[in-house]
Amino acid sequence: MADLAELEKLQNRILHRISDLELSLLTQPFSNSLSLSSSSAAAADASTTTEGRLSAILRANAVRDFSFKRVPSDYYDWTLEARRDILGAASIHHLCKSIVLVNTQAPPDVIDCSNRNYSKYYVVVVQYTARFNAETVKNFLYTLNDGKISKKKFNMRLAPEETSQKLTGYEHNGVTCIGMKTDIPVILDEAIVKLSPDFFWLGGGEIDLKLGIRTSEFIDYLKPFIINCSGS
Repeated sequence: MADLAELEKLQNRILHRISDLELSLLTQPFSNSLSLSSSSAAAADASTTTEGRLSAILRANAVRDFSFKRVPSDYYDWTLEARRDILGAASIHHLCKSIVLVNTQAPPDVIDCSNRNYSKYYVVVVQYTARFNAETVKNFLYTLNDGKISKKKFNMRLAPEETSQKLTGYEHNGVTCIGMKTDIPVILDEAIVKLSPDFFWLGGGEIDLKLGIRTSEFIDYLKPFIINCSGS
């Protein structure tokens, strides 16, 4: 009887171990699935944020040296020096903005940005410390087209805010050249190219989001026209 009792105990232990093993095998795939789902959810969340979306675009285009920073809601009430400090920019001259220009004298058949050399719209990136000169952009575009288009067909003006938002997908003070709704040709003021160090700040897609980027990588990605379009 004693031997039978011992045998029964041994059998129960074996059954318990088999049960535990089966349970672990059943829960293992579930745990992995949960982990993968969490990772996918995190990736999905990142892609739905402006920072996540733009970061993905930049990395996909071989841009590696960039940074996003959130700023307070009253950022634009601050001095350039205060903005420089909160961003950690090298100088106030490294603080830049993107503005959308419209050629108000373009002929009726020029309604979009399909012709890079003679587009209805351009995005110009300039420093906050510089004074934008639309006339230099007009002269550049006239020369770019070898004088084949009359100068009267060029008149670059700041696009209305609602037009800018419709084309770029970004609000005023949040405009950036990255991930725009429309593929608008970009003009980069050559003063920015001459900055040292070559890392400047501009809008990051939201009013309180700023993007810092290596100038050389910005140029390699967006292939902007680089011209002198500002004055001190």
